[in-house]
Amino acid sequence: MGAKVIPRESKRITYSSEIRALKLVAFTAEQLSIVNGSLLGDGCLYEAWPGSSKNYTFAKMHSIKQEAYIEWVHDKLKPFTRTPIKPYAPTQSLRLRTISHATFTELRSVFYHDGKKVLPETIAEIIKDPLAVAVWFMDDGNVVQDKNGTHGYHINTQSFDEKEQRKIAHLFAEIWGIDCTLQRNKGKFRIFVRKHSMEHFLMLIQLHIIPSMQYKLGHIGDSLRTRRD
Repeated sequence: MGAKVIPRESKRITYSSEIRALKLVAFTAEQLSIVNGSLLGDGCLYEAWPGSSKNYTFAKMHSIKQEAYIEWVHDKLKPFTRTPIKPYAPTQSLRLRTISHATFTELRSVFYHDGKKVLPETIAEIIKDPLAVAVWFMDDGNVVQDKNGTHGYHINTQSFDEKEQRKIAHLFAEIWGIDCTLQRNKGKFRIFVRKHSMEHFLMLIQLHIIPSMQYKLGHIGDSLRTRRD
């Protein structure tokens, strides 16, 4: 007896028609801002099927201590986040992943060169976007303070080379009047927002910093919120 023929409609469906339809849906401006900010920070783009010509997928991973933040990103990127956030036990982290989409494939060519993440040519437009900068800071920023007070903010840009980081510092000054410099960190550099520009930087991003990440703004963030209230 020959092999049993399985009707086409009974075969395993790799993608539902709903997901296929989503691949044609455009991202909102807010969603693109979040993705752009994340790609400057902890986000990454990879092939859904390595070695294939399929579209790219967006993913990011954060400490379980930042669960509220990764849940916020997951919620904002709906309906493209079709699977729940998953724990990654080896590093006590949580991982978000989207469906593959042509928009991510386009962004891959902007943010990567020869498989390595680079500063995109669109960096000026991204820095003009307060939400994108806020997401970048929530990913990679921190306040610099000690018992003697608050000294500035870091954006941990060590994955970019010195020339790229000098361009970032220049654009913050040119676009927003925010004074940044480069500080050495373990043989690399990172962006340092100087103390006298902290309040200006705060005014740029604070409305977009979610409650669970307000701690990254430090004491100056508390005092600015008090004055506004």
